[in-house]
Amino acid sequence: MERKEEIRDFLISRRAKISPEQAGIPNYGELRRVPGLRREEVAQLAGVSADYYTRLERGSLRGVSDAVLEAVASALQLDEAERTHLMDLARTANLPSWRAARRPPQQRVRPGVLRLLDGMTGAVAMVQNGRSDVLAANLLGRALYGPVFESTAAAGPETPSRLPNQARYLFLDPGAGDLYPDWRAIAASTVAMLRSEAGRNPHDRALNELVGELTTRSGLFAALWAGHDVRIHTTGTKRFHHPVVGELSLQFETLHLPGDEGQTLFTFTAEPGSASENALTFLASWAASPPEKTATGGSSAPELRSHARPKTLNPGKTEHD
Repeated sequence: MERKEEIRDFLISRRAKISPEQAGIPNYGELRRVPGLRREEVAQLAGVSADYYTRLERGSLRGVSDAVLEAVASALQLDEAERTHLMDLARTANLPSWRAARRPPQQRVRPGVLRLLDGMTGAVAMVQNGRSDVLAANLLGRALYGPVFESTAAAGPETPSRLPNQARYLFLDPGAGDLYPDWRAIAASTVAMLRSEAGRNPHDRALNELVGELTTRSGLFAALWAGHDVRIHTTGTKRFHHPVVGELSLQFETLHLPGDEGQTLFTFTAEPGSASENALTFLASWAASPPEKTATGGSSAPELRSHARPKTLNPGKTEHD
């Protein structure tokens, strides 16, 4: 999508979400032809002319000051993620494409970070990039996300070493709803994070290809992507229905690795004394035990190795409706 169209659609979508009552504008009962605020109402709230705001909404952010952007953000009642996204859109709009293009996110996880993952034996730990590629995971992380690592749909055709991709798994693997009881909410959150990443790095070829693939293959992804919602992933609770230990409710924390731009460390822990803690402890024991051999000489459980990459597989072709 052209950058001007991206800016236009984002501002229009945010304007449509704010009612006159929310903005403190008197409503005298007149019929309104547009949802949310009118352009001139946003302009008035932001302290700029209607013509000037119209130019902004047409995607012309080149040369716009941070003060004006902040005023528009306040008028549209943007949250932190939306404000950051607007600033990212303006930053890349104000630079020629060859300067706006950033170095592709580093795919290799540093040995020191890998040792840190291995040392976190009581918690799930994994490193992911902004495209939702899983770059590394500790033993417990591979056990918890076993269905993702084993998924034929999660491995993209062009990703190095066939890294599992959380977004591909969510939208292209029919079993994703079994692992995530809150699948639709997680799917919406994942799309919002990809939209934020696209604002930060619009020239990431792999990201653009991922979005194009998912838009083509998943109607739900296409609908969510068109909503222009953005989100910053920081902390929260995620529920799992694991094939080995059943239900888990885990608290996650995120830590951006400042020495590795584009990489984020995710950790998952359970509430002390909870059923989820018992289940996580059992999962850790199960993951650490060597798989039993079957009568045919095979293993009754998949082998788990810390930081191991998934096998080379063909991507799946199903999608969620």
